Amino acid sequence: MPLSPDPYAALRNAAKYVKQFRSKTFVVKLGGAVLSDPRTRKTACEQIALLWAFSIRPVVVHGGGPELDALCDALHLPIEKAAGRRITSAPVLDAAKMVLAGKLHTDLLADLQAAGVPAVGLSGVDAGLIKARRRPPVMVTEPGETQGRMVDYGLVGDIESVDTRVVEHLRSADYVPVIAPLSGGQDGAVYNTNADTVAAAIAAALHAEKLFFMVEVPGLLKDVSDPSSIISLATLADLASLEAEGRLTGGMRPKAHAMRHALVGGVGSVHLVSGKQSDALLEEVFTNEGSGTMVVREHPVKHGEARG
Repeated sequence: MPLSPDPYAALRNAAKYVKQFRSKTFVVKLGGAVLSDPRTRKTACEQIALLWAFSIRPVVVHGGGPELDALCDALHLPIEKAAGRRITSAPVLDAAKMVLAGKLHTDLLADLQAAGVPAVGLSGVDAGLIKARRRPPVMVTEPGETQGRMVDYGLVGDIESVDTRVVEHLRSADYVPVIAPLSGGQDGAVYNTNADTVAAAIAAALHAEKLFFMVEVPGLLKDVSDPSSIISLATLADLASLEAEGRLTGGMRPKAHAMRHALVGGVGSVHLVSGKQSDALLEEVFTNEGSGTMVVREHPVKHGEARG
């Protein structure tokens, strides 16, 4: 009779990653497309719960684009974007507050609590966590175009500083911070701020080991129309090449800028993983092969060495 496979092989393999990442900070950014489906949101929360159970220290940042689009549509507010970023009028900012620090935020906290995570909700306005100034009009060139145009993004905040004291205070008591992407100005103004940018800034300020973007697609793709064309490992130089070739479109453009900011700011690695595929986050963390794309400053990985 042939010997049966070792039923504990996967556990032994995962154990080395558990040991490697114990007490390390992981920032997990959940995209709006993941959060808008209750099933995928629940699955993401269960994976975050497992990280927390293994003594990895997660901090969650969330977006809410589809939910905000739906509310704007219901309120008959125009949905305007340029270079993958939202143009925010005063009424759109009010809608963003309702979604990002309201319904979506609360539903995410409830799912994390149900998964066993002691989650506490914040926005960038809380305790001066994220200070920003209003973005001035900027020149924007859309993919495929040769001539740029001036765009006023409205009540959008460019991050000036991150004060992590409230986050560290919560983490010292073993709570998991969940951060909505609103920021505050020195004069009391509130700004809408891209969630990818917020996640990168938080990750850099916390000296995170890893930053994860949970998105609709499996990872960074050579061909956006082919989900199987995934790039498993990329560098900052690779990102620059993909952007120059016009392969980064829509929301992937601000993600690329956020990845650069995080890596230059000292984050160990940035990962793009599917929020739609069951256990993709766990596979990316606890296996050598991973499930999505790992982005690093430059190639440190030799053939046959672990990606983690």
